[in-house]
Parts: sequence; structure tokens; C-alpha cells
Amino acid sequence: MRLILLGPPGAGKGTQAQHVVAKYGTVQLSTGDMLRAAVRADTPVGRRARDIMARGNLVPDDIVVEIVAQRIEQPDARKGFILDGFPRTVPQAQALDRMLARHGVALDAVIELRVDEDVLVKRIESRIAEMKARGEPLRDDDSPDVLRRRLAAYREQTAPLIAYYRRQGALHSVDGMAPIREVATEIENVLAAGSGKKPVRKSSPVARIGKKSKNSLTAGRRKAGRGGRKAGRGRNGGMRRSDAGNHRR
Repeated sequence: MRLILLGPPGAGKGTQAQHVVAKYGTVQLSTGDMLRAAVRADTPVGRRARDIMARGNLVPDDIVVEIVAQRIEQPDARKGFILDGFPRTVPQAQALDRMLARHGVALDAVIELRVDEDVLVKRIESRIAEMKARGEPLRDDDSPDVLRRRLAAYREQTAPLIAYYRRQGALHSVDGMAPIREVATEIENVLAAGSGKKPVRKSSPVARIGKKSKNSLTAGRRKAGRGGRKAGRGRNGGMRRSDAGNHRR
């Protein structure tokens, strides 16, 4: 199961990813975790990423794709994976497609969690109020303003992926505002249908001819049956006298 979950911050992608991991035995691949692991392992690509990160620059797409390529070859990713945090832009998605094609694999589905951004902002405002009432410390990102900036960045950079994957026929939209269990069930239905894997197989000419012949034979029998019933009826729908006599005998 190779899957991408799309949706703005707060849509519940992390929660649903954990459910898919638990149910299908896939692994959740976070680009941030993979970059840090490559740096710690001091791999060639990790050294390249470390130097770039040390200068405070964003890691280029080709390095991220290379790290993803190395990661999906590991044994625990052979059953499938969920990409977390990648791709974020259409160019990254294009680079990912080329990499997957080189490895002879493809995405099973891209699932969009549709949400109402205004509701997300109200939720965080409510959560902040509850945390303050309990005297709990707030994180730096526990802020409606921070969420609004992240939502704006999502709309600008990542939302175009929805149209990109829709054109490929891989996109499935799920109501992310539904209860968590219902969202998980809907995702399971999408994956069970397998509509993101490959087109529905068409029947062969032989199968179509056989089916047509069978249907024609059945239709012929029905027609013959109707004809037989009509032959035994008079003009007003009753039995003819000769038939009635036979019937009495």
C-alpha cells in the first residue's frame, strides 16, 4: 500500500496515517526524519543535506527524492508506505513520479482530507482557551495566527497537488470533518476498492461474445415462451374452445 495523504494543517493526516500503519502494516515515511537519519548515518546524500541545512537553506528536491528512494528500498517499506511531508509542491510530485517509475512501483492512492479552514481556526482557539483555563503551557504553534499562516502556505504551495493528482486519476476526496472513526472507515473503503491501483480490466472479445450469446439465448427463450402463451389465448385473453376442451381432458 503506497499512499499520500493531502490536507491542510490540522486536517488529521497524522491520526489517519497512524491508523493505516496499524491496519495495513505499512510504514510512515517522514521526510524530516529521513533527512535527519541520513545525516546521522553520514551517508553521501546525508552529508550533502547536512551542509545545506547548516547554511540554513532548504534541501533541494533532488536530494529529498534520493533519500526517499533509498528509504523505500529498505525491507520494512516493501509492504508499502505513507509519505509524510512530501511532496509539498507540484515539481516535487513530478520528481517523485519519475523516481517511483524508475523503481517500477506506483502510488495506490492519493487521499485528500477535505476540511473547513474556518472550523480549524475555531478549534484551535477553543483548545487554547481550554489549555489556559487548566493552566497548561502553550506551544509556539498554539496560535490562530500561526495556523492561518500555515493554511495560507498550504493553499499556495500544496493545494495545487489536488488538481495534479486528480488529472492522473489517483485522487480520492474524503470528508475530513467527519468523526475520526468515520474518516478512517472511508479511507479503508477507498483502499479496499483499489481504484487507485489500475484501471478496471475490460473483458476479452471471447468473453463478451459468450455473454452476448447467452443473453440472446435467454431472450429467445423468453420470447418463445411469451409466444407460446399468446398462442393459447383467445382474442379476449381467455382460452380458445379447442384448448379449453383439451384442458378439460
